[in-house]
Order: sequence, then C-alpha cells, then structure tokens
Amino acid sequence: MKLLTLTTAFLAASTSLSAFAQDLPKTELHVVGGLSNLTAYQQFEQPFWEKTIPEKSGGQVTATIKGFNEMGVKGPELMRLMSQGAIEFGTATLSYFASDNPINEAIDLPGLAPDVATARKVTAAFQPVYEKFYGEGSRVKLLGISTYPAQVLFCNAEINSLKDLAGKKVRTSSRTQAEFVEAFGGASVTMAFGEVVPALQNKVVDCAITGSLSGYSAKWYEVSTHLLALPINWNQQIHAVNQGAWDKLDPKVQAFIQENMNTLMDDIWAAADEQTQQGFDCNTGADACTLEVKGKMTLVVPSDEDKALLAETLKTKILPQWAARCSDECVADFNATIGKEMNLTAAK
Repeated sequence: MKLLTLTTAFLAASTSLSAFAQDLPKTELHVVGGLSNLTAYQQFEQPFWEKTIPEKSGGQVTATIKGFNEMGVKGPELMRLMSQGAIEFGTATLSYFASDNPINEAIDLPGLAPDVATARKVTAAFQPVYEKFYGEGSRVKLLGISTYPAQVLFCNAEINSLKDLAGKKVRTSSRTQAEFVEAFGGASVTMAFGEVVPALQNKVVDCAITGSLSGYSAKWYEVSTHLLALPINWNQQIHAVNQGAWDKLDPKVQAFIQENMNTLMDDIWAAADEQTQQGFDCNTGADACTLEVKGKMTLVVPSDEDKALLAETLKTKILPQWAARCSDECVADFNATIGKEMNLTAAK
C-alpha cells in the first residue's frame, strides 16, 4: 500500500512537471558567463544553462552560454553591455565596476566576512540596495548574487603573517584589496588574471590575491611557494539580465528562470566553503585533495592575531577610506543593512 502511494505521488508529480513544462512557451536565451576556465563556470554556470534549464523545462527553454573571455569581452564592459541590451543575460564580478561606483565594493570589503556564512549574510542584507541601484540606473534586473571561494594570498616568497606583506608587490583585483595591501606596507599592482602566472614566475610581483580554488585552476601552485589561508574577501558575482530582454519573456518563463536561479545561488554558496578548503588542500598537496594534480605549496595557517589585525584594519582604515569616496546615500544604505548586521558604522 505504501509503495502504491509513493508510486501514485511520483506519477502525479511527473504529470504536474510535464504539464508545467508544456505550459512554457518555446524560449531561447543567450548568456555571457564568467571566466570559462574557472570552477564557478565549469561546475555551475555552464551546466545550469545548458542542462538544468532545458531538462526542467522539458526542452521548452534552452540557452547558449560562453564565458566573457571567450567572447572577447573585458570584465568591466559586461554591465555596460547588459545595460545597453547588447548582452541579454550576464554574469559579472562586482569588483570589476568599483571604478564606476564604490557601491560595488560594499559587500566585499577586506576583513568584512571571515567565513562564507558571514559573506552570504552580508550579501543578502545588501542585495535589495543593488536591485534598486541597477534597476533604476542601468535598466538591469538582478537575478542573484553568488560567490567565488575565499580570496587569499598566494606568494612566491616566504610569508607567515599579514605583517610580512610589508615591502612586497602584490597583485590585487580591486581598489579595496589595494588598500588592504597598502595598509600592511605592501605595494599594490593591478593586472589581469591571465597575466599573474608569468608575473609571479618572473618576480614582477611577490604575491597575488585570488580564490583558493581559482588559483589552483589557473595553476598558481606552479609559480607560488606559500599560501596564507586567511579569507581576505570573497569576490561576489552578480547574475543579471537586461530589463528590456527580461520584459519580453513570458511571465511563466520569468518565474521559471528566477526559481531555478535561486536554487543555483544556493548551490554555489553551499559549495564555496568546501571549494575554499579544496583549494587549500590541492595547492599544498594535502591527502584530503581529491583532484588529480597536487601542488607543493606551504600552507600558512592564520593566527588569531592575524584575524584580529584584519578585523581592526577594516574598522580603522578600509571602511573609512571606502566611505569617504561613496555617496551619502550609499553610506547610509551600508549602515542600515550590513552595518546593522555586523555592528559596524561607516562615516565620512
């Protein structure tokens, strides 16, 4: 009887799903994703659009996706191209747009989120602000915000604490990362992700910051000796769509995409902690590494002193510098959301 009940329930669910899929109009989507050589794209974005969406829609909704690097597009251009409608759906790292408006740095200030749970709490608190900001100013609808693994220091030089950054040249990918490095006496160097390997190899820079697993995917373990396992920031990505392109979609398709996008965001956030640790394990050749190639870097476990020092540097240097260049409304929004969650106050 129990088996019959389960079978009936399964058939009912299948029938319901089939009916829902048939109810969706035929729709083809065009997506420009993140960097195609990184895990976030390969394990999440690409299969989501190419497999999950078509399967769950019964083939009614299909999508093509390419990483922005495969399209000849530079990261900072993505939001502008989405705003103009040249790109329909797109994924973009918020730090790419820091020079456009400091509001893009609000959720990812170095030292703000020491772990993935805090990073997600901070992101969720501020997401409504981004939804309004991009919706009104850029005609871009925000569908979700995901994250890379923790952003950490890879060094081709001995480093045992944050104080060892003094005098070192460090590749950074955002203004606030640069201010973090400079706060500890280092010199910030801006360069594209693809240029980092030869720069580390040839000592153009001593260290570079990226996600622990992103660095592994790009084989930074071949040109680095030390990895400081202290999350500096997280490098969140926004998943969005041009508002005009979104408005042309059938409301049922809109609901279908948003519902599945919410699940994708949950999946990426849930994996971030595991991927951060996997990056630590595989760059350093730990037994726990399940990937084929194992690096031989030295893992530097952060001390309580370093953790406290980073938190204090956020309050005394990074947050005030950021607030000084953000608008009054931006600072007020920070204090009402992230500040309230984290017991922090930004002030000009």
